[in-house]
Amino acid sequence: MTLPTSPEATGPVSLSRQIHTRLRELIMRGRYPQGHKLVELRIAEDLGVSRVPLREAVPMLEMEGFVVTAARRGAVVTTWTEQLVNDLFDLREVLEVGAAGHAARAVARGSSAAALERALQHAQAVVEEGDAYRIAEASTRFHETVVELTGNALMQASMRSVSGRVQWLFHLTSELDVHDAFHDHVELTAAITRGDVRMAEALAFAHIERDREPSLAVLQHRSLGSSPVA
Repeated sequence: MTLPTSPEATGPVSLSRQIHTRLRELIMRGRYPQGHKLVELRIAEDLGVSRVPLREAVPMLEMEGFVVTAARRGAVVTTWTEQLVNDLFDLREVLEVGAAGHAARAVARGSSAAALERALQHAQAVVEEGDAYRIAEASTRFHETVVELTGNALMQASMRSVSGRVQWLFHLTSELDVHDAFHDHVELTAAITRGDVRMAEALAFAHIERDREPSLAVLQHRSLGSSPVA
């Protein structure tokens, strides 16, 4: 398995970023499952890369919550726990509900919602294709776009720090009805586009909270861990 070539891949930083992106996808897709120890030599052989850029990629994954490192164990794929799931939902409610209101306010003041409409259209096309990974990716991109529409750099940075975990959880719970989620996105886009702050906040909250218990149920069915990997 080799990494795709890129015109930007001219140095160790760009290569380590490509490795990081590829490892993220492989973790989400289950090639390296929760609790799996990432053996450096084996991963390097799998990806057809040297071990130096791989070592640079692992800390990026750790910052995003995909792996944890421990003395004598090295890097291990994070195990989702009930606490981790609830923590993510709690953060999303604080961040994304507020962002939905700020995005609607920004549109009411004259900002364009075109990027959000494009993200919605892309999500619809991907849903019709049926690839669970791409659906999770497109859904996450929609949520990122809502936050970007606020124009608030701190909100945007906060969303970027957790969007990988959001996508991972979306993929793990892909058996939930994606059409219900897409319908929520349609309604949220409409509220933001017309500048309806309170409705945007209410829809964002309902959309996020509705999936909390079903997501926990899906993960518990898949033997949700009792504690994070250490």
